[in-house]
Amino acid sequence: MADSYCRRPGERAKRCAENGENGRRRVRENSGIGRRRFFTTAAALGGTAAVGGVLAGQATAAVQDGATGTSGLVTVTPSDAQYGEFVHGMNNRYVGNPEAVQVVGDVSQVPGVVQAAVSAGKRLTVRSGGHCLEDFVFNPEVQVVLDLSRLDKVYYDAGRRAFAVETGARLLDVYTLLYQLYGVTVPGGICYSVAAGGHVSGGGWGLLCRQLGLIIDYLAAVEVVVVGADGKVRTVVATNSADDPNRELWWAHAGGGGGNFGVVTRYWFRTPGATGTDPRKLLPKPPREVYLLAQSWPWESMTEAKFSRLAQNYARWFAAHSAPGAPELALASFLVLTHKSAGQIAMVTQVDATAPNARQLLDSYLAAIGDGVDVPTGAVTRQFAEFGPMAAYAEPRKLPWLEATRYLGTTNSNLTDPTYRQEYKSAYMRGAFPDRQLAALYKHLTRTDLTLPGASITLSSYGGEVNRIAPSATGYPHRESYFKLMWMSLWNDPAEDAAYIAWNRQCYAEVYADTGGVPVPNDVTDGCYVNYPDNDLGDPQYNRSSTPWHSLYYKGNYPRLQQVKKTYDPTNFFRHAQSVRLP
Repeated sequence: MADSYCRRPGERAKRCAENGENGRRRVRENSGIGRRRFFTTAAALGGTAAVGGVLAGQATAAVQDGATGTSGLVTVTPSDAQYGEFVHGMNNRYVGNPEAVQVVGDVSQVPGVVQAAVSAGKRLTVRSGGHCLEDFVFNPEVQVVLDLSRLDKVYYDAGRRAFAVETGARLLDVYTLLYQLYGVTVPGGICYSVAAGGHVSGGGWGLLCRQLGLIIDYLAAVEVVVVGADGKVRTVVATNSADDPNRELWWAHAGGGGGNFGVVTRYWFRTPGATGTDPRKLLPKPPREVYLLAQSWPWESMTEAKFSRLAQNYARWFAAHSAPGAPELALASFLVLTHKSAGQIAMVTQVDATAPNARQLLDSYLAAIGDGVDVPTGAVTRQFAEFGPMAAYAEPRKLPWLEATRYLGTTNSNLTDPTYRQEYKSAYMRGAFPDRQLAALYKHLTRTDLTLPGASITLSSYGGEVNRIAPSATGYPHRESYFKLMWMSLWNDPAEDAAYIAWNRQCYAEVYADTGGVPVPNDVTDGCYVNYPDNDLGDPQYNRSSTPWHSLYYKGNYPRLQQVKKTYDPTNFFRHAQSVRLP
């Protein structure tokens, strides 16, 4: 009874939060993933005070370390037994050997760590959730890793009339707190353990983006620790206010990529134009309920013509039903084209069950996707890409939104298997597939010279409210696409590195052979997603086009991002293989 009381938004939820640890414990125990995190709220504590653009303090309790009762800085070095846990992220292909990992427990500790590295001339990189898919954080040149994973507080900041999210907060924890206490959300990603840090700065993507836009479209402010030309460290809060002298730094962090300008310590979120002080009205509300469906097509029944029809049906439906404001935006779906050795092609679809004619929309969509394919659908009984079997969803099931979000976020072997090695590539699509691209996809997904059950290409729905925003309004430029592609290979054995990496490269190169092996922005393709970083884009062996990697990620926004770099990181202290370069 107490738990259901605390899950309700409004005054009773606020009182639960004010009850301190009892209220926070209830939220933790209801998080669905067994993580012992503290959620805090400043709704009743007056929020934070800003002086001269730099936070003077915060009226929230520090996250306490369970062993010591402190939130102090922890330094981990190679002599410590736990060192190995801190020198790699999710992608086990990349393991670093830094002199030290500095694990901060409070945002106030970040400037000191950065200043010490600057003064000592040490190369520093930053980790929030460890989901960076390339070697940007962990590589042999890095001497100090700044670990922000303990900066995980989420709270309502009354002073800013916005929700503060520290950079190490995991997405499912963010969703749980915002929804259980206030009935609101931000439209972020699916994977539960992705941290806010890099996800937000790269633009973010999730199943609500067609209805609500991207998470950056609700970004009101960002706090960043930067290094000046004199080597002095300072903390800047940049907002979306037109008269903010630091507004360009806000603009750059709204999709301009992580690791480029400084260390993000927290974000603030609020719906643009929202008024008043009621937190329940300052962010969008997610659907109360959704339909969730997972279905499969057996590879053994697929011919090239049927495969091409299936993929093209998907592409054409989203190209035709992605205008801002369209009723079809209530539906989001991703189609996973696995390698034939995985046995099944799979598709997961979510529909806002509260939308008018929601079930009719789902049925018409399924009919359109299956039109002319003539292969019976069935349950998803095998792993597909990063997801496990979903046999229970062979027929549409109506679920509370947060329950469906937890399910999709945690039914994910990529997040629960700590031994995976990975390779990724990406592309945005502005229309249907040219026949030659479909032929290349089929050719490589049905290759018999390799057995690669962990290889796949996922088509994810896009457009809608994402495309209502102008490409230059934020650092994120891909506002004219209808779906995106993600090449994903997952495997465990280092002996399989060469096979999986080569398959990704060969398939990608042939699909985009007409444009130099990469999806150059044009009438069909629209570049690459910076949150699926790919070092190959900067290698002339693989990018044979005249379009550089930074134009694939940032398009026409890159020169402006370079000016932000010049202003806030003039010494290029924050850098990696694909960081924004000084002009």
